[in-house]
Amino acid sequence: MQPVLALVIFGIAFGLIATEKVNKVLVVLVASAAMVVTGIVPGTDVFYNQHAGIDWNVIFLLLGMMIIVGVLKQTGLFEYLGIWAAKKSRGQPYRLMVMLMLITAIASPILDNVTIIMLVVPVTIVVCNRLHIPAQPYIIAEILASNIGGAATLIGDPPNIIIASRAGLSFNDFLIHMTPIVVVVFALFVVLTRFLFRKEFQYRPEHADAVMVLQERRAITDGRLLIKSLVVLGLVIVGFTLHSVLHVEPSIVALIGALVMVLVTRCDVNEVLAEVEWPTLVFFSGLFIMVAGLVHTGVIEAIGNWAVGIVGGDYFAAATALVFGSAALGAFFDNIPYTATMAPIVDGLITFGADSRDGRALWWAFALGADFGGNGTAVAASANVVGIGIAARSGHPVSFWHFTKYGIVVTIFSTVIAWAYVAVRYFVLGLPG
Repeated sequence: MQPVLALVIFGIAFGLIATEKVNKVLVVLVASAAMVVTGIVPGTDVFYNQHAGIDWNVIFLLLGMMIIVGVLKQTGLFEYLGIWAAKKSRGQPYRLMVMLMLITAIASPILDNVTIIMLVVPVTIVVCNRLHIPAQPYIIAEILASNIGGAATLIGDPPNIIIASRAGLSFNDFLIHMTPIVVVVFALFVVLTRFLFRKEFQYRPEHADAVMVLQERRAITDGRLLIKSLVVLGLVIVGFTLHSVLHVEPSIVALIGALVMVLVTRCDVNEVLAEVEWPTLVFFSGLFIMVAGLVHTGVIEAIGNWAVGIVGGDYFAAATALVFGSAALGAFFDNIPYTATMAPIVDGLITFGADSRDGRALWWAFALGADFGGNGTAVAASANVVGIGIAARSGHPVSFWHFTKYGIVVTIFSTVIAWAYVAVRYFVLGLPG
């Protein structure tokens, strides 16, 4: 009875999240409360069981990085970069798009793609208004670039944080296995945008002068604050890379970095905490409790056994299914709840007999599919929803299908390349995962 009840609660909640007809934070709160009240998830496990309750490593890693970004945001760094990119492009539409995508893709692995979109899109709109060109193509390209770039590191995309916590993967693991293919995919994506948006590139020399007179240095509100913030951020990144040496969890590194950032910069704590996306943290917490309901009732184990029975010993087939299946499902459902649900199943696939090389390859196949699938539709990833929301409020609406007609192409393109990478690296060459 309980497995059926857990599936019903989870299914209704997942459906509501996918349709976005009800606030997703409210949905997960009600669903997680239902899991606990009905006894599906023991009350003590909610807070104290990492794999069948709230994963605090994920929550506190996100919290620490949000605080760090909240301080960095006050420096005006991203406004500076946006104006600098516009001036370097001299108003040339394609060149401007490439510059903005580069800023987005380079910053997304360091901070996170949702935050970068929140910072870059408003600047893009200002620049496009000055040039009297439609902002929608540039916003769409930036969102797509953020999802590609964010896949490169543990902290760049929320699905990676969930996968790393479940699989015990380090920051360096992601640098070694994800960054090379992300660089290749992004480089090819830059070329692809030249054809995807070819009808949108309208050079208007009469308006280019309006951009050239902008003073990017005026965007930096506090030079000393910027230097201090960048130094602390650099030390946090070093801390992530030394995770396996220091034996300190990335979440602890992020929290200590956030504390040092606030102390060194002497920013107002209340202002910084106001920048934290508390609804996102609550959403993650509720989501983990929902998935815990499926774990406690044996649903995840049953699905895992079924998957193992189908795959047998063919882990290349499993990797192929994870890359394309995750991209396909992640394109139509938010990739965060999808990843949280699938992570225990992938863990089960590996536990039930894969050797260490093939087992780790499944995690990378899963991560690539989930991350690149986030470009599939307007609701496939948090960065998409946030970016489109900012565009709409600024008078540059992007419809579901306007985004999706580009997103589907980029998802298919990047997923095929990702599958080839997994096949060659882990199964043809047999490199360790």
